[in-house]
Amino acid sequence: MNEKARILKDKANTLPTTPGVYIMKNNKNEIIYIGKAKSLKNRVTQYFGSDTNHTEKVRKMVQNVETFDFILCDSEFEAFLLENSLIKQNQPKYNILLKDDKGYHYIKITNEKWKKIIAVKQVTDDGEYIGPYNSGSIVRETVEAAQKIYKLPTCNRSFDKFSKPCLNYHIGLCDAPCRGNISLSDYLKNINQAISFIKKGGAFDDEIKTMRKKMDEAAENLDFEYAAKLRDRIAAIEKVGQRQKVIASTYLNQDIVASAAADGKICVQVLRFKNGHIFDEEHFIFDYDGADKSELYYEFIRQFYNTNRDLTPRIVVDFEVLDAEILERWLSDKFGKNVSIVKPKIGEQLKLVGMCQTNAAQNLSNLIERDGRETSALSELGELLSIPAPKHIEAYDISNFSGSNNVAAMVVFVNGRPKKDLYRRFKIKSFVGQDDYRSMAEVIDRRLNEFENGADIAFNTLPDLILLDGAEGQINAVLPILKAHNINVPIFGMVKDSKHRTRAIAATGGDIAIKPTRKVYTLITNIQDEVHRFAISYNRNAMKKAMLSSELLEIEGVGKGRAKLLLTHFKSMKKIREATVDELCAVSGINTATAKNIFDFYNKK
Repeated sequence: MNEKARILKDKANTLPTTPGVYIMKNNKNEIIYIGKAKSLKNRVTQYFGSDTNHTEKVRKMVQNVETFDFILCDSEFEAFLLENSLIKQNQPKYNILLKDDKGYHYIKITNEKWKKIIAVKQVTDDGEYIGPYNSGSIVRETVEAAQKIYKLPTCNRSFDKFSKPCLNYHIGLCDAPCRGNISLSDYLKNINQAISFIKKGGAFDDEIKTMRKKMDEAAENLDFEYAAKLRDRIAAIEKVGQRQKVIASTYLNQDIVASAAADGKICVQVLRFKNGHIFDEEHFIFDYDGADKSELYYEFIRQFYNTNRDLTPRIVVDFEVLDAEILERWLSDKFGKNVSIVKPKIGEQLKLVGMCQTNAAQNLSNLIERDGRETSALSELGELLSIPAPKHIEAYDISNFSGSNNVAAMVVFVNGRPKKDLYRRFKIKSFVGQDDYRSMAEVIDRRLNEFENGADIAFNTLPDLILLDGAEGQINAVLPILKAHNINVPIFGMVKDSKHRTRAIAATGGDIAIKPTRKVYTLITNIQDEVHRFAISYNRNAMKKAMLSSELLEIEGVGKGRAKLLLTHFKSMKKIREATVDELCAVSGINTATAKNIFDFYNKK
């Protein structure tokens, strides 16, 4: 035992055998771990004795402990509450922390006259929202089910103006408000029923029972059209119900928690059930050194329900949880009702645990396979180019149409995966015409200027590698720009063959061939295809806007400025063509005479 460990153990031996919280600190006086104990002395001395039974994580933590503090409590439950609060405040390095950086999903009910139900990823102040959910697929399936059952439109049309119905009407999936087949009041009744259906989490039995009663009443009143409508709706609900029914009816509302571990990682999966159906799923992946799963579940459950998630009266687990009674008491206090943590041994509940484990294993498998493949590809790329394995890669491509609409695109790959929030587009400004070399030089110069200004997050970090779509000519055009900015970043080209397939990596000394069988070939192909796609899409959009603007320029009184105002306001030419004179006048800068000219142009052709 080294001197530091001996001193810490001597200090631990002076602790009382009463409940409390211990706080481990490093040599910078930073808190690195917080724990609770029924007996402070017994628990803390275990850290500083023999490390034979310690996991790798605990060994590393103990090596970094310089001192520790403690707080005495009157009971183990009081220690639990204090521990929970301190962890939330300090986020210690060696406590399990749920990094909740996933995007949330919501079901939105728009606040327009003819309300619509749609799946979205962001909350704004223009409607009612149901959520949040972690699973985008569950949100989409829920919205699609509600739309089919209640025959709601999925288009973006305005229903105040009649138009030709789409295919959904002809196959019986929409009531076609676009052709006036349903009144606004009846339409909103359907919307409200769909919202109620969604909020109930798919309570099919109650919904069907209510509708059957209404159907019988309609039939008795000889309202056969309404009865037939309810009959079709019942059939649609039953069809959705058969697809979604995956749980025994014994416990309608509960969470299933299970895990799978492999290759130093563990995935903890949560399947959330409401009214007997999965309404959300979440999974979290941690580094795992084979530590006591009972303790891991204790920390996970505490932190999972310490957020603003809805609490459930029943948590089903696949492994015994440390201090489950304390967790149950704490959750019950938060929930206001009894909460139980259960490990089933037989029956349908055990099958659900198995299903949750399968999902955990699949999510973990996907991560390990993807991470392993990408890490290997980046390592191969580094060896091929004689540079360290690049984690942050930027790729550039130029796109134009016969020298016009000259644009460029930048895509970013981090750890072998596209990082789309860092993608950027450029419109070539320094000259007119087609010159890929000058275009590439301008784009890199502007990118490095942005780095020096530090205003855009996409440009704040220099990449480990720059890839240009092109050969040695593009590289030679860009190297002087890097030199002028005193920036030293490896730069290479990506070369395609006559069939537009990746052939080699271009360097100043010649091409470096890539074998199609190597992982690096797939990585470079993905990068080259992605930057090309992004550049082409930008070019097409620019051309489309130019063409649309030219159509507007044919109208008397509409110049480039007004054309831009119209497109900015209406977002699409379709909406401009369908706009009334009053709607056109509502655009800033459009007077009544010009509005009438625009309306006449599209309605008297």
